[in-house]
Amino acid sequence: MINKARPVIVVGAGPVGLCLALALSQAGLPVVLIESATDAGFLDQVPRAGTNHPPTLEMFDRIGLYEKIEPRGLVAPVFHYWDRADQQLVAAFDHISLKDDTKFPYVLQCERIKIVEEAMKMAKVDPLIDVMLGTTFLSFEQTADGVDAKIAAEDGTHRVIDGSYIVSAEGARSAVRRQLGIEFEGFTYPDRTLNIEVAYDFKKHGYADRNYISDPGEWSNLFHWVGPPDIWRVHFPTKPDEDPEKLTSPAELQGRLRRFLDMGSDFEVRGSNLYTVHQRVAAKFRAGRALLVGDAAHVNSPIGGMGMNSGIHDAFNLADKLIAIARGEADESVLDRYERQRRQIAIEHTQAQTMRNKRILNETDPVIRRKNHDELKKSAEDPVLARQFMLRASLINSIREAEAIL
Repeated sequence: MINKARPVIVVGAGPVGLCLALALSQAGLPVVLIESATDAGFLDQVPRAGTNHPPTLEMFDRIGLYEKIEPRGLVAPVFHYWDRADQQLVAAFDHISLKDDTKFPYVLQCERIKIVEEAMKMAKVDPLIDVMLGTTFLSFEQTADGVDAKIAAEDGTHRVIDGSYIVSAEGARSAVRRQLGIEFEGFTYPDRTLNIEVAYDFKKHGYADRNYISDPGEWSNLFHWVGPPDIWRVHFPTKPDEDPEKLTSPAELQGRLRRFLDMGSDFEVRGSNLYTVHQRVAAKFRAGRALLVGDAAHVNSPIGGMGMNSGIHDAFNLADKLIAIARGEADESVLDRYERQRRQIAIEHTQAQTMRNKRILNETDPVIRRKNHDELKKSAEDPVLARQFMLRASLINSIREAEAIL
């Protein structure tokens, strides 16, 4: 085992960092978890991802997290593709086609904030996890057999933590990645996405709990979240030069919603925010005893719910390898395999699929739009094609493909 004086240092207590910490501690490895948010402000976060795919649910189940978040979420086996221009349902896919592939043939709609809240409760009572909230990671140095991480506490005092490895789970602006000088290769979409939270039951109009809506002028996503009150998030694209204040003004929000579905009165808007979409992958996921996971390693369009999920898959892949090293079952070269597996999946699966998802929704060529819709309909109606489609969309294929990478 790794000596308790030389813990694995995890920077960032989002869902990826927390899952990594819990997976390591439950195997007997000590962890120091560094998070800049204070205890009082930890849950004060902008609403973000929360579509949890079947393999992610299996991982949550492994560490005892699933049973805590399932009551707070929504089991959603079916999702829809719609053509907004024609107001037509294009295709309906059901996770039941995966009943022989996974214990969880559905997604769980459970927001990121609920996941980190429950996972943090678990981490705080875990004797092998030293949770350091209100702590800023400053820098680190690698030694022959470990790492020294410099941190600053809330009161401004500095100290150095002696660890065995350091893992950046701190997001797209990773300080660890920047210190290592690792390029974050890719691009940023010029347009931003507008998220509007609405208290309204869209199901009475035929929508499923998850909906992807194509339109040459203004594509949308529509997702259902458990309350109280129940909330639906509607996503719209915006133009690069549009004024953020105008985009999020009450009149503008109501205008977009009423163009989407005019019910003759204003919607009950509960919140809104704008976000920028990136498609980037770090040139390396490992530099000696420093490793990148989640958004620190790769970021992508949220269409398809692959960002948080693939980051959690990074965490469990890496945890298994660090556990094997600690138990003497593998040497450090297994960390190179982590990089090969998860970086290749990020490029060839997650990035490729999310970019394809965005192209399908905002395709302007009517011939290509019709072809895309015909392919989706054909896949949904054929059991064999539906399962193949769902294996990709649910990320089960990505897990299997990663395991095959030596």
